[in-house]
Order: sequence, then C-alpha cells, then structure tokens
Amino acid sequence: MKRRPRIRFLDTRPLRGSRPFRDLWIGTSAAQVGGQIANVAVLAQVWDLTGSPVGTGAIGLATGLPMVLFGLLGGTLADTVDRRAVVRATTAGQLLAAAGLCAQAVADNRNVPLLFALVAAQAGCGALGAPARRTFPVRLLPADQVAAGLALTNVSFQAAMLAGPALAGLIIARWDFSAAYAAQAVAGAVAMLAVIRLPAMPPQGAAAAGGRRRAKRGGWGVVLRRPTLWGSLATDLSATLLAMPVALFPLVNEIRFGGDPRTLGLFLSAVAVGGITAGLFSGTVTRWRRGGLVQLSAAGLWGLALAGFGLAGPLWLALGCLAAAGAADTVSVITRSALVQLETPDAYRGRVSSVEHVIGVAGPELGNFRGGLLASATSASFSLVFGGLSALAAIAAVSAANAPLRAYRTPSAAGQPSAAGTDAAPAAGPAG
Repeated sequence: MKRRPRIRFLDTRPLRGSRPFRDLWIGTSAAQVGGQIANVAVLAQVWDLTGSPVGTGAIGLATGLPMVLFGLLGGTLADTVDRRAVVRATTAGQLLAAAGLCAQAVADNRNVPLLFALVAAQAGCGALGAPARRTFPVRLLPADQVAAGLALTNVSFQAAMLAGPALAGLIIARWDFSAAYAAQAVAGAVAMLAVIRLPAMPPQGAAAAGGRRRAKRGGWGVVLRRPTLWGSLATDLSATLLAMPVALFPLVNEIRFGGDPRTLGLFLSAVAVGGITAGLFSGTVTRWRRGGLVQLSAAGLWGLALAGFGLAGPLWLALGCLAAAGAADTVSVITRSALVQLETPDAYRGRVSSVEHVIGVAGPELGNFRGGLLASATSASFSLVFGGLSALAAIAAVSAANAPLRAYRTPSAAGQPSAAGTDAAPAAGPAG
C-alpha cells in the first residue's frame, strides 16, 4: 500500500534547497524587524506630538497614498527591467529615509508634517520595489514550493511583529526615538546586502531584448478577466480597508487600560502570536488545494475577531481576539499570495503584483485612517465593531458573486504547469 506523505507543521524545503531564497529570507526578515521597530516609534512619536486618533490615523494616509502611486509605477518597472536592480535601488532609498527619521529625532523635531514626509518617502521607496520583490519566490523556487516559501516569509513577518514592538518599547524607554530609527537603518543595511547577493532576474523574454523590453499591454486586464484574481484581491481589500485596528490601539489603551505603554505593545504582540501560531501549521495550510475557499474563510474570521476586540472588556479577551485575527490574517495572506503569483503569467507578474501590493499594504494604511476618523466622530468601540462586521458582509458578498474563487484549486506538484510559467494571454475564466 502506498504510504501517505507526512505533513510537516512548517515546510522548510525552500530554505534548505535554495541559497538565493535563503539570502532573500534573511534580508527580508531583518528589514521586517527594523520596520516594526520604526512603526512603533512613528506611532508613539505622532501620539506624543498630537495626542489625537486623527493624528495617528493620518500615519496611514501618509503611507497609503505613496504606496498607491509608486506601487503601480513599480509594477511597470518590474515588467520592463531587471527586478533585482529595482529592488536594490529602492532598498537604498529606504535606507536613506531611515537615516532621515533618525536625524529628525536627534534634532528633537516637533514638526509633524516633516515626520510624515519622511514616512511617506520611505513608504514610496518600499512601494516602488515591492512588485519586483513579490516576484522573487516564484522565480527562485519550484512551483510546488512557492506557497511554502511565502509561508516562511509570513512567519518571519509575524515573528518581527512579536519581537519588533517589544524591542521598540525597550529601545525607546532606554534611549529615545532616534535609537529606534537607527535600529531600522542597521536592519536595512542587512537587507541591502542580501539583495546584492541575489542573481539577476529580468522579466522572461528580456534577455533576448538586451535586458530590457517593452511591457506587454493588459496588466490590469489580467486581473479583471480572471475571477480568481479579482476575487482574491477584492477579499483582501474588504478585510483591510474596512477593519484595520492599529490606529485605534493608543485610544483603546488609553480608555480601557490606563494608557500603559506595555499594554500597547501587548496589542501588537497578540496579533503576532496568533500569526506565528498559524504559521507553525502552515505546512498543512500550504498543502490544502482549495486556496480560494481558505482565503475567504480566513478573511471572514479576521473581521469577526476584530469586531470582538471592539466589544471585549477584560484584557485577556481583547488579546485573544487580536490573536485570532492574527492567525486568520496569516492564513489569508499565504493563500492569497500563492494564488496571485501562480495564476499570473510572468509577462504581467510585476504589474499584477503591484496591484496586490497596493491592496495588501496601502489598504490597511487607508483602513487605519478610516478607523481613526470614524472613532473621532463616534467611539473606538463603534469603529471597531462596525468595521469588522462591514468587512464580514463585504467578504460574504464577494464569495457569493465569485464561484470560480470558491472552487479554485492550487496546482499540484505532479500537475500541469500553471499559466504563470508562460507568457500566454490571460484566459477569460479561472485557471485551475
């Protein structure tokens, strides 16, 4: 009788089998830790300067708008020139912005617009390189390991969310904001070294054109003509734009828990604990072939858990709701990212990745701004509950309208190659 393969909790084949992916993972992990430290520093500095949920919500606006503008431009670049070169240049820009954040803190800056300008510059550089960066795993790994590679990246992100806020609290308490921004700059230097070691990755077909080519038309058409793609991205947008809680953390902490900075750190860490827990079981999740259904279910749980956080009174219950939201987010991100990369032909992968990046990163930032505005007009509890239930309703609507996404199955290792491996024109229906 044929023996069934053993399912691991965490599939580490990408780290063991691909040195370039391992370098990428190490550099990305370092950048994520630095980014989380800086995020807490910016949140705390803006709250210190303004004392307003509108002020902390405006951080989302300062980051979200550059992400939309430069993320879309980055997608065209990623389909035209060497993707490694794009990521090198944009990583250097992020490093310079981190140095600027450190300098303004050393100078005891009290000018909020200046702080927002530096945050926007850093977000813009990251967004410009993000579409190219998102294509790396599918170019460095076999098709059946792409989801596992994305799961490993997500686990490192969740670990950064767990460790980063705690480190930020210690650094800020022991030194000041400038030290936190300096830590981000050091992490950015590690990420830069990792990118330098990667092989060249021009878009497929660019080598024959001298390393550069004209991007094929129809990048947005790929998304619009494939129900699996637009449905997956609409699901993520519904969850992030309507139910993001981070901008409300300082206000909730102030009202319910006396403004203790340690509690503020626990909010962020609880999300990460849930994400890491889900990540440890990602070896199972990445082998589930019903990726569309898994994403829809996980995104719905995210909205429900955040509505619960809005109603939770005891600290333990609030942290439990945030942990459940973090676990749901990890599963949703892994399945969405694998679906998008595997369903997109390489000729369009940069531009489709830019759409994914804008929705996956700018969506939460704009969602934070929306949440802050609604909380300032009503209350933190109302903003959280209304947002979570609205997200759940929107996701249910996407599920009802998109049968191909509900039925989507990821390619098996022994199956036919995905359309992502070719430059074929996008199909009108679902692929897979």
